[in-house]
Amino acid sequence: MEVPNLGHNLTSPMSPCEGMIKNLSLDAIQLCEREGNKSQDSGIVEMEELPVPQNIKISNITCDSFKICWDMEPRVKERITHYFIDLNKKENKNSNKFKHKDVPTKLVAKAVPLPMTVRGHWFLSPRTEYTVAVQTASKQSDGDYAVSEWSEIIEFTTADYSTVHLTQLLEKAEVIAGRMLRFSVFYRNQNKEYFDQAREVHGNRMLPAVKDNSGSHGSPISGKLKGLYFSCNTEFNTGKPPQDSPYGRTRFEIQAETLFNPKTNLYFGDFYCMYTAYHYVILVLAPQGSPGDDFCKARLQALDITNNHFLTCTVDEEAGDGALVFRHAQDVILEVIYTEPVDLALGTVAEISGHQLMSLSTVNAKKDPSCKTCNISVGR
Repeated sequence: MEVPNLGHNLTSPMSPCEGMIKNLSLDAIQLCEREGNKSQDSGIVEMEELPVPQNIKISNITCDSFKICWDMEPRVKERITHYFIDLNKKENKNSNKFKHKDVPTKLVAKAVPLPMTVRGHWFLSPRTEYTVAVQTASKQSDGDYAVSEWSEIIEFTTADYSTVHLTQLLEKAEVIAGRMLRFSVFYRNQNKEYFDQAREVHGNRMLPAVKDNSGSHGSPISGKLKGLYFSCNTEFNTGKPPQDSPYGRTRFEIQAETLFNPKTNLYFGDFYCMYTAYHYVILVLAPQGSPGDDFCKARLQALDITNNHFLTCTVDEEAGDGALVFRHAQDVILEVIYTEPVDLALGTVAEISGHQLMSLSTVNAKKDPSCKTCNISVGR
């Protein structure tokens, strides 16, 4: 856990047998069941003089931290030695219960000037709704605590990964990307009915759709960015696209330079796996100045299209005719999102000879939170 620069240290109480967390000047307290709005904890007594925190405010929310402050009566501030904070995921129906067997969410901190930063990736996850309540406490000479009643319950939602977190994911993905192989086409597999609808309903165009929730839970593009998924990975022995696909036996192929050229910006979107040996990298292709480009500029890490570990577009210097050469990383599966509509007339539609391997689909796939290769030290 990171300690805030302001010196406002906060952590979770350990179980009775674990004692105190090293390197933090915090008291370990034993927290048991409580009902309603009052404490029933052994060794904790209630005193009316201690104020209930009022007008709680949450600010500076990130994917794994937030700041909290509240109003207190000045006359009793000097009596308050600790704050107890009850933090729970909103979907937990028994949120106001102290259970040591659960992931620690009952936090204790020495009383410090407010606002106070709560930070910890083991109990805060990105894009998650939480409830929080606060109690003031005064440690007595005999080691017991006098406590206030619990405050009102406040709700808030943690944020997406920031560009700092995405850069950490990017650096991890670069380690395993492998050597670069040449390719010439992007391809998109769907069922036959999808392409029939594109022709008959959408004016012969494939239209962008909102990205699903596959990949990292904190990804800033999930459920927000609109685009079309394309693949570009090739078989090592043939240099051509594989004949199997999880998404359908009808394939649209388009020359790489139609979607990817010097007028296209490239962004790193995510790095994940699905409890298998395969790792996936999500990239975004956005024509310069497009709405998709504007969206990505504010949220994602831009890549140099001529020099990166995943997908490149360079001029063939040896040919001398200005032709573009395209390469993809060999050791990761690339999922390329193109942010604009694509006319079917720009490519070809045909049936593949292989199978539809449904087990390899990444639609709404959940990331393996235990994988050391593709996880970073924030909520998954």
